[in-house]
Amino acid sequence: MSKLHHRSVAWSWMVSVLAVVGLGLGLVAAPANAAPSRPTPPLDPSAMVAQVGPQVVNINTKFGYNAAVGAGTGIVIDPNGVVLTNNHVISGATDISAYSVGDGRTYGVDVVGYDRTNDVAVLQLRGAGGLPTANIGGPANVGEPITALGNTGGQGGTPRAVPGRVVAVGQTVQASDSLTGAEETLNGLIQVDAAIQPGDSGGPIVNSSGQVIGMNTAASDNYKLSQGGQGFAIPIGTAIGIAGQIQSGGGGPTVHVGPTAFLGLGVVDNGGQGAKVARVVGNAPAAAAGIANGDVITSMDGVNINSATAMSDVLIAHHPGDTISVSWRSKSGVNRSENITLADGPPA
Repeated sequence: MSKLHHRSVAWSWMVSVLAVVGLGLGLVAAPANAAPSRPTPPLDPSAMVAQVGPQVVNINTKFGYNAAVGAGTGIVIDPNGVVLTNNHVISGATDISAYSVGDGRTYGVDVVGYDRTNDVAVLQLRGAGGLPTANIGGPANVGEPITALGNTGGQGGTPRAVPGRVVAVGQTVQASDSLTGAEETLNGLIQVDAAIQPGDSGGPIVNSSGQVIGMNTAASDNYKLSQGGQGFAIPIGTAIGIAGQIQSGGGGPTVHVGPTAFLGLGVVDNGGQGAKVARVVGNAPAAAAGIANGDVITSMDGVNINSATAMSDVLIAHHPGDTISVSWRSKSGVNRSENITLADGPPA
């Protein structure tokens, strides 16, 4: 995703650790007259744009609480306008629209649900029908040629396509989100040598048959991968599995379905002693309860809070209208506690 102004150009979500797996290779001498093996040629990006481009949407977002805009990509997985993308593409957005490359129309968007921990979200394009849908492939294989497609830099229109190869599978990368202060670890990622860029997030990685085998997970201004300059993707099987859970209405410890509960705070870690308030949204529930910048959230819904991520984890299970207990310590050292009714807010 690419936040285009009023934000830093780097993600603030990650410190990456690549899991290197040693493979035992049995080497067999080739016959003297055997032809030398040749690497598979790279895919033709223009051909992949023609084949797969109509299955892509360009996602545009507005962030009313900090006057920013952003862009990302989505993959159509149902002709009636169900779209798969990264959670960080729409996290915090107060307005979302999508341009369908397949029919040239721009649609309003509803967030069906999301999995913040695995960086997957499912969207519904309002009033869409008959859209070309992605051809879902199998697992990625190390060394196979791929093409990554996306709305690079939020340029819109026909997606940009970049050829490359699968470098590794099963990679682990840590990420951090400057909007929420949460940190997550993404496991099982595909690593590619294609130059995936901000705006490509949520777009497809396709194989030589035009099948989608992964979903780009690229750097944006609020979501940072520790392994900068590397290309990573969520395996499509993982993403589709999570999408199915969201569409079935099945929430969980990391999966949220339906409208997002909103407290109206931006927090940062506080050395394991609560979550320190860095931003308070005016007229939101937290502000109405008297929580101010510099206060430290110590407990929510009966759960001790020791980090910004812990606070996000508590809120993921709630919906607008829920009332939860919030305890905090003011800058002056006074301990307070209030029951606060959550409002309707942007995706987490």
